[in-house]
Amino acid sequence: MSVGKQIFDLVVIGSGPAGQRSALQGAKAGKKVAIIEEYKTVGGGCVHVGTLPSKSFRESVYRYSLGSQGILGQEAEHYAAVTPKKKELPEIERLLKRCERVVHGEEQVIQNQLTRNGITIFQGRAKLISTNDIEIKSDTGTVLLTASFIFIAAGARPVAPEHLTVDGKTVVDSNSVLQLKKLPKTMVVLGAGIIGCEYASMFSMAGTQVYLVDRRHEILASVDREIVNHLTERFNHQGMEILLQTEAVKLEKTHVVLSNGRKIETEVVLIAQGRFGNTENMGLEALGIQRDQRGLIKVDPHFRTSVPNIYAVGDVIGAPALASTSMEQGRIACCHAFQIKDSWGGQDYVMPTIYPYGIYTIPEISILGQTEEALIAEKVDFVAGKARYRELARGQIVGDRWGLLKLMVDRKSLKILGVHIVGDNAADLIHIGQAVMSFGGDVRYFIRSVFNYPTLAEAYKTAAFHAVNQIQGTTKTK
Repeated sequence: MSVGKQIFDLVVIGSGPAGQRSALQGAKAGKKVAIIEEYKTVGGGCVHVGTLPSKSFRESVYRYSLGSQGILGQEAEHYAAVTPKKKELPEIERLLKRCERVVHGEEQVIQNQLTRNGITIFQGRAKLISTNDIEIKSDTGTVLLTASFIFIAAGARPVAPEHLTVDGKTVVDSNSVLQLKKLPKTMVVLGAGIIGCEYASMFSMAGTQVYLVDRRHEILASVDREIVNHLTERFNHQGMEILLQTEAVKLEKTHVVLSNGRKIETEVVLIAQGRFGNTENMGLEALGIQRDQRGLIKVDPHFRTSVPNIYAVGDVIGAPALASTSMEQGRIACCHAFQIKDSWGGQDYVMPTIYPYGIYTIPEISILGQTEEALIAEKVDFVAGKARYRELARGQIVGDRWGLLKLMVDRKSLKILGVHIVGDNAADLIHIGQAVMSFGGDVRYFIRSVFNYPTLAEAYKTAAFHAVNQIQGTTKTK
């Protein structure tokens, strides 16, 4: 059954982080806005199969470890002078209860927010039939919309190699791994990027024997090497085995065969080798909208496609593919489309060049700005100020003796060039450094500030003194 065409100022395809913020910004500007969502409920892949379920699972695993093995699981020997023993694997249903609660709660929050702002929600599969017209097909029929602007925020999904078929049982990806019926005793994780490392650490902490496999020569290639070394040390301590410069060539019943000839017996294979844009059968080719080999849409600095009134934001345009940056892309793109200026200065909104990454491994990692390796390659005159969690009273209290915070400091200007953290609350702590960098502050801010005691935030002060002492020591020597 077809209904007459409905007219909007803005139609957004997808209700994930990018789609939500695009729609809300348009509604706040007084525009008539609609969202099209393929799922039965709003939130997109972020809420249903991605960020929220995985981070909720991580929290459950982390708390299970706290409760079942003493303090911080593998840190128990720090307090009791004994090596923690692996216990029976927990029931996966128990670990997933938090996921269900969080997902349902967030669905309600998003639904209420969109409804409260007068945004019309359509459920179904969207297809562009012209530069302004969209067809929505669902179980109840077909709906036609027309809009001045169309935003594509359809997200992305995991990619699997052709020789490994995801069946949701023996071979899983990040969309299906949390649908497992039980916690596996063994797991091979293919891909040591962010998603692969996150899930490898979660299952390892829960008690699964994990093999992390990657064809590259290092894990988390974009992260500061000292931070990665701390993470790798922690992985090794948990009993995880990391196999680099090799890849899976085939699966033989319960064995994974690697390119180096090794066979690994495993219950589950998790594939984490990149993502593909959800852009098929959307009518993009007929409009001349360009996609790359992974289905990702090409956009200009304002997030416009090759069709001026059609924008694309979020995971569907590729890196950085973070929920946080996707939200901001959606908001800024909407401001550009409707010529909304900064209320305080009358300037165009632009995407920030400095923003943090949060990597939810166990332990957590967060990074901002330039790494030590990049600064060395660029021949920048800098020092690295460091603070180890074990030197902080709060670090002793929470039992994190592995954590590390690094400040990359320009030797002459004292400006902060980068902040890199591995350890408890890294993704929260990073924003202190982000604020100082964004406002043009330097390392003296941390030295002159008073921090609550005992807190992990004191690491900034400790690292700042370490950096300044290096600089002053060099100056005196000269």
